[in-house]
Amino acid sequence: MKLAFLERALAASRAGKPAAIATNLQSGLQSLIEDGAVTGNLTLDDTVRAGLEKALAEDRSTTIETASGPVFIEVFNPPLRCFIVGAVHIAQPLARMAAELGYRVTVIDPRTAFATDARFPEIELSTEWPDEALQRLKPDKRSAVITLTHDPKLDDPALAEALKTQAFYIGALGSRKTHANRLRRLAELGFKESDLARIHGPVGLNIGAISPAEIGVAILGQVTSVLRADRLKAREAA
Repeated sequence: MKLAFLERALAASRAGKPAAIATNLQSGLQSLIEDGAVTGNLTLDDTVRAGLEKALAEDRSTTIETASGPVFIEVFNPPLRCFIVGAVHIAQPLARMAAELGYRVTVIDPRTAFATDARFPEIELSTEWPDEALQRLKPDKRSAVITLTHDPKLDDPALAEALKTQAFYIGALGSRKTHANRLRRLAELGFKESDLARIHGPVGLNIGAISPAEIGVAILGQVTSVLRADRLKAREAA
């Protein structure tokens, strides 16, 4: 592997941009794919491009067979991110489990009595107002935003800001009645029905969860199912 390609791929990943290096294992020809742009001497035919797209979507390096020999695609995706609004009891196991799954986790809560290092060791904390924090952190298509406070003063602005982004998952804790009222308030702010449909509420899979840890499992199960939806569809079609 060319050192220059590796350095550029790692830099792109750190900057939040997807990158990959495709290498023909037979000829040694190699190209860097950096945020869609291609540099190198390996021509990307339709087979390689399809394999590249799938590898990036699945976050998994892979080898594909082509007419000119096997091509290894090494993926350098930026890290997944999870923004949790509300430093409540549920947020504690949720943040730990999300970090174990490889997410870069940020817990956002202006209530400094809740957002403490003692309650969230080794987790990034923000005591900004949620909408201001999300404006700064800029969730992208590799980001999940989850609101847990039950307080419209905190959850509503966070959801409104999240809906302006490409976040792949947006979820909000609360009963069906609470969620219906939440959607009504957001609609009054000008959000369309198609926008509001992006919000998973009540948040999480319906597994009968009771404890904070169980609710965290239900939430992350739903987040994962949305993240891997294309993979699930492919399996069902096979």
